[in-house]
Amino acid sequence: MRLHIGGRVPKEGWTVLNAQPGPHVDIVGDFRDLSRFADTSIVEIYASHVLEHLSYSVEVVPALTACHRVLSPGGRLSVAVPNMETICRLMLHPESTPQIKYHLMRILFGGQADDWDYHKSGFTPELLAGFLGEAGFEDVHQVDGFGLFDDTSELRIGGVPISLNVVAVKQI
Repeated sequence: MRLHIGGRVPKEGWTVLNAQPGPHVDIVGDFRDLSRFADTSIVEIYASHVLEHLSYSVEVVPALTACHRVLSPGGRLSVAVPNMETICRLMLHPESTPQIKYHLMRILFGGQADDWDYHKSGFTPELLAGFLGEAGFEDVHQVDGFGLFDDTSELRIGGVPISLNVVAVKQI
């Protein structure tokens, strides 16, 4: 199984898990609870701009640990989150207009359109690698993009990519 956490668009070979129902959501569920999936039952997990919705103090590491548990040996977790370092640089950039700064603020704190659209965590490359390591991942590396879905993992503001895209592989 290939699991797309937080997805809304169908793609052949992928099962979509989302906290909110939708026309292309296969399983209504939460990133924080992967108990419905057996150990080593998933070969790939993709989660773009959903990890920041979890609390860094009590939810991020357990959610990533659950991903590690359900991934088969050699399985891959692809995670995209807003890159706080990049967003901070763009906020302070002299050419950033009020509209750009407003957009950046929404990326950092969520759109706040509903109860699910709030961000509780912020990530830098070192912070995300640390959380992934704590969850059991040893092979963690940053990538420019995933090429899997048309989503915010590829979002650019003023030509600058705002996502921190990381692949973590479960050791064999």
